[in-house]
Amino acid sequence: MSRLHTENHLVSRVGSLRAAVLGANDGIVSTASLIVGVAAADAAASNVLVAGVAGLVAGAMSMAAGEYVSVSSQSDTEQADLAREKGELATQPDFERQELADIYVRRGVEPTLALQVADQLMAKDALGAHARDELGISEVTTARPIQAALTSAAAFSVGAAMPLVTVLVSPPAGLAATVSVASLLFLAALGAIGAKAGGANVLKATVRVTFWGAAAMALTAGIGAVVGTAI
Repeated sequence: MSRLHTENHLVSRVGSLRAAVLGANDGIVSTASLIVGVAAADAAASNVLVAGVAGLVAGAMSMAAGEYVSVSSQSDTEQADLAREKGELATQPDFERQELADIYVRRGVEPTLALQVADQLMAKDALGAHARDELGISEVTTARPIQAALTSAAAFSVGAAMPLVTVLVSPPAGLAATVSVASLLFLAALGAIGAKAGGANVLKATVRVTFWGAAAMALTAGIGAVVGTAI
């Protein structure tokens, strides 16, 4: 007798993982870029720190609000589609049965068997079957606005705190350089952790995150230096 084995698929993490990686990445990049830009303008260390803290608070709130609004829009669309599907199931069940069977036929199931599968699935949970196979809505992909907002805000705050801590321990003379190097290391670690958690290529993710973070900080530092010189 063969034993059944449990498969752990990483796709179930995709929603929270995306929000966490995006939030932490934005926290590191935006706060480090802000710090480097202000420092490049020859601002005092205390002013750099205040700017960084303000960036952390504003960024976390912006991430939370943005994620909530965006994912809420997705959730509204899902609920509207489900309500429409529920009405169609009540008014034209035969058509919906055939529609579900046709989906299975296109996937390679023999027509007679496809109708039997549609009958059995609809007998158990008609709306769930259509939501999953017709609309592409499942427990894994369903929108969760509050979870996305809180995850993004928390991840942003954690990411933004890293360059801020670096400011506290860095000598004023080399503040911009120290924060830049430390932030790139943080980004590299974040890319590797995110890739590992999602089962993706670690090297590719690490290089991608680090490159774009370096580009953002370099551009901001350049602008800060120009503005500082002009003022």
